[in-house]
Formats: sequence, C-alpha cells, structure tokens
Amino acid sequence: MRIVERSLQIPTRWDRDILSNIRDSVSQHLDDDAAPVRFIVSRSSEGSMTGEVGALEPSDSESLPRISDVFAFAKRPWENTDSFNAALIVPTGIGAEIGGHAGDATPVARMLAQVCDTLITHPNVVNASDINEMPENSLYVEGSVLSRLLMGTAGLRRTRSNRVLVALDAFHDARWVDAAVNAVNAAASTYGLDTPGVVVLDEPLRLMSRYSDSGRATGEVAGLEGLLKAFNQLEGHFDAVAVASAVEVPVAWHMDYFTSAGEMVNPWGGVEALLTHTASSIYDVPTAHAPMMESDEVAAVDPGVVDPRMAAEIISITFLQCVLKGLQRSPRIVTDPRHMTASGSITAADVSCLVIPDGCIGLPTLAALQQGIPVIAVRENRNLMRNDLSNLPWNEGQLHIVENYWEAAGVMAALRAGMSPNSVRRPLGPVPRIAPNTPPKSDGSN
Repeated sequence: MRIVERSLQIPTRWDRDILSNIRDSVSQHLDDDAAPVRFIVSRSSEGSMTGEVGALEPSDSESLPRISDVFAFAKRPWENTDSFNAALIVPTGIGAEIGGHAGDATPVARMLAQVCDTLITHPNVVNASDINEMPENSLYVEGSVLSRLLMGTAGLRRTRSNRVLVALDAFHDARWVDAAVNAVNAAASTYGLDTPGVVVLDEPLRLMSRYSDSGRATGEVAGLEGLLKAFNQLEGHFDAVAVASAVEVPVAWHMDYFTSAGEMVNPWGGVEALLTHTASSIYDVPTAHAPMMESDEVAAVDPGVVDPRMAAEIISITFLQCVLKGLQRSPRIVTDPRHMTASGSITAADVSCLVIPDGCIGLPTLAALQQGIPVIAVRENRNLMRNDLSNLPWNEGQLHIVENYWEAAGVMAALRAGMSPNSVRRPLGPVPRIAPNTPPKSDGSN
C-alpha cells in the first residue's frame, strides 16, 4: 500500500455545511478503496477551491487497515471554562515564514504558553533535530490527532511518560542506522527515555519528497507494510512510536535549501506528515518521524553558515532527539466516548482558541469554525496558502486577524480575561443600536 496526495477542485460553498460539502467532494474524487488521511485548501476563490488530500491507497489487491475517518465531526456541547487551553498550529510544508524550517516556531510556542494553562501543539512547531525546547505546559500532539481533537472525535490524556518504540528502516547505509541506535541509547542514558527497544523493519520504507502545484512540500510513501507489521507484532509493548528512515530528496536540493535564505520550502516535512498522519490514525498512538541522513554524499554537503532558522538541522546527524523528547510525554489518545468525558480528559470542549498563520484552511480551521472556537490568524507568518479567512461563515467576533504573534498573545490574554479584545484598542466606537427585527451585520472578524 502507499500514501499519495491528490489535488482536486471543489465548488466553494461558504456555509454551515462546509465540512459535509468538502467530505462529499473528496469522496467523489477518490477511489472507493482509498482513505483520506490529510486535507488542506491551498487556494480558494468565490467559485471554487483547490483541495489537496493525502490518501492511503492499496497498491495491489490488499485491503486497507481500519483507519479513522478524518472528516468525522462531533459538535462540542459547550466550552469548558475551568482552564484556558490554546492550540497552536503551523502546518507542515507550506513554507511558513515562522515555523517552516527547523523548530523555529519554538519561541512563539514558549511565549504563547505564558498566556494559557495548556498549549496544545504539534511536532512541526517544536521539532529542531537534536533540540526540543517545548514549554513545560505544552502537549506534543501529532497533527492528525490535533485535527481529530478539534473535530470532537478524539480526546487527550496526560501521561507521566510513554514507552517509545523506535522503528528503523535498515535498508539503508549501516553507518546511519548505527547513528540512530546511538541516539536512542543516548536518550535512555541521559533523560531516561523508556523504550522497549529498536525494531528493524524487514521491508523497505520509502518516503519520496516532491512539491505540489501550489508549491507545498508533499510526496509519496511506499512500502508501508513493514512498518504496520511492526506495530501489529509489538502491540501492547509501546505507547508511542518514533520512525527513522531516509526521505528521498535530490542531493542538489540540500544545497539549494540551505543556501536559499529561507526562500525554498523545506522538502522533508510534507511527506513525513503523510506517514505520521496515517500511522496515528490507524493505531491511535502518538507517532513522529525523523529523517535519516540519506548518504555520505549528503553528509558531506557543506553550505557554511546558514539562515538561523535552519541551523538546528546543520548541527545534527540523526535528527532524532527532538522526536524522542516529544514522544516521551506525548498525551495518550482517547476515542471511546465514555473515556473522553472522564475527568482529566482534554476534548474539543476544553480548547479555548486556535492560533494559525493567516490564510490556512485545513481540518483544524474548519473544525474550529463549526465548534465555535475563536481563531487567531497571524499575518506576519506568511506562507503559500491563498485563502481569505474572512470569507468563512464565522460567528460574531470568532475570527481575530492580527499582524504578529505579539498581538496574538494579547488577544489570547483578552479572551482569557473574558473581554472583547477590541476594548483595548482605540478609537473605541459606540455600541451599535439595533432596530427591532434587524439582525446585526458582521463578517465575524475583529
């Protein structure tokens, strides 16, 4: 079986049935035996939108494993105001100015964590090769799980630690396989990583990077069977899985990327996201991927001093420590409705706001729209997505478009205080007078 990405045109219908409309359009474009694992809108206009959907497809006649429905939605009954919990997302592979390189959105995460009780974020924000400085009050959640949390179909349970299984693609240069094993041993001996061991895959796992028509980093995953076999054979012996395998990228792209001063989209993360979204959706365990060094030739590439946002990648040879540290305490995934309502579970009802780069429409944004969760969109985090968020049918005051993450922190503080963010801005206009039987006009944004 393989994971591929398809581009499709969907009629634009900005109404309250938007999720159902998109789901129906995706099902019409995919084969009956394909399962969507990831969805984004790369461009939208008044008439149509360009959707890019990652899908798990059979290669031959085999049947697909049971997998979570990414479009399933459960409306939250209310917002739990016992605590203020924010979700921070910087989608992988979109060339984000902040968070599009190597953990360079970590300072944003650390700042926003100061104005909420819990910050729920995903690997692309804080993964920086050998560095992971995520805030103490953050939850490291794989991207598909974060989507399902907001869609209301999965919950999170904090844990003291996880047994992290490490799966290695051994159909590769032994030098880099050994380096990955050394990285795992270093984690066990220094910060006490609990691991049942390193499983060597008996079938090659291929991650092939490419760019979509929109310029996003994506790709194709082949040979998934060996990884799924390892999950099945060791079920019950692990709580989270770190996968290390090479990502097939042309050698020239390495020098091009590191000398581009951040202008070239990071080619690795998009195809990694396809893999981890799929694995997490099948097994309901936190999963993250670290790219192995492809070859000695790649290791010899010397771009000199690089853009600071890329520096964490230059100083690592395994890129694995950030994944191991994140998965060590990644929350458990809860899907049983009885357990989701138990004390201590975090569900969509507990999410107080979502922070995204401006222009990003994916399942998290659409879920927040329909859940009534406030969304803060940051203009300064420029990216490849070409969408006007104000076109969506927001509730009054639900969308807050800000210039930068400093302002995002201010909006979060105002929301946490239970007051209108506009009340601290000037000029402060009078409260509008509404005539009987005349509803107020609003695009929902502030």
